[in-house]
Amino acid sequence: MNIFQNVREYLTPVLSESGFVTDGVLTPEEFVAAGDQLCYKCPTWRWEGGDVSSRRSYLPPHKQFLRTTGVPCRRRVTSLEQDYIGETTVEDDNDWLETHNQNKHVEDTAERMHHISLDGGSPTSASQTNILSALVDEHFQVSAARGPPTGHANASSPPDLSAFDDDDNLVDDTDEATLTYIATSEPEPTELDADGNLVYTRTYDVSISYDKYYRTPRVWLFGYEESGAPLKPDDMLQDIMQDYANKTVTIDPHPHLTGIPHASIHPCQHGAVMKRIVANLMAGGKEVRSDQYMFIFLKFLQSVIPTIDYDYTIDVEAKSS
Repeated sequence: MNIFQNVREYLTPVLSESGFVTDGVLTPEEFVAAGDQLCYKCPTWRWEGGDVSSRRSYLPPHKQFLRTTGVPCRRRVTSLEQDYIGETTVEDDNDWLETHNQNKHVEDTAERMHHISLDGGSPTSASQTNILSALVDEHFQVSAARGPPTGHANASSPPDLSAFDDDDNLVDDTDEATLTYIATSEPEPTELDADGNLVYTRTYDVSISYDKYYRTPRVWLFGYEESGAPLKPDDMLQDIMQDYANKTVTIDPHPHLTGIPHASIHPCQHGAVMKRIVANLMAGGKEVRSDQYMFIFLKFLQSVIPTIDYDYTIDVEAKSS
């Protein structure tokens, strides 16, 4: 962080009362509880303490930030963006597509995120929607296991989040052998770039810190070539949707890993986005808890880094009130 950011964070008081519903933000205690849930349900994530000199007193010494390593990135994000050239979203109550419009620019981050749809039903075909709505629709679909959607579902109804309905805020005691986890493997390079060259798998270390000023999680990325060599900053930006690269995503020092520059997703709009998503869920009669924050948060961030396959394996589900 630069001097201004350090001073700004230092002068910002620690949030002591929950603003999860009203502002989409977390207290440090809520951040830790949400991180505990993420680590419990997605074991590829773990807590770390980082450099002792960089530890924040308002967080437990060994729970300064969350981290998952060796996350595969099998294709460059440009290959996704090319699939959607010529398609833009025209804003109205139902968000519809205007195709082959090469002159309009994508909305800024706040506006695009404010129009995230949590509609249930069948996933929209990738050829019929733009990249942002396609990703969000995929992440927030109601599980097919609960039965096929009806043709007359309320378009404003958020998904059923009942999988979080655990009496002790954790999963029920279950035979570990029956639990389902995602195991990554090293794929063969089958993706081709525009010139017909093979695209090899990159890997990323993804970490989540608590931003005291914005009072939300903040994501940090550090990438490696398939050979294990660190990616240059400009190379990491190749794996980020270009509407965000160098705008809401910048290269900054990690707050807990001194001297190591990371690609950072700026948290200035995180609270507003989370507030809207939570409000939509609650408007449908769903109960959403603050310790579920990380799962929803990581899902909406896939619109920024859609080809980095970090683990958020459980569905975004909550019980009806």
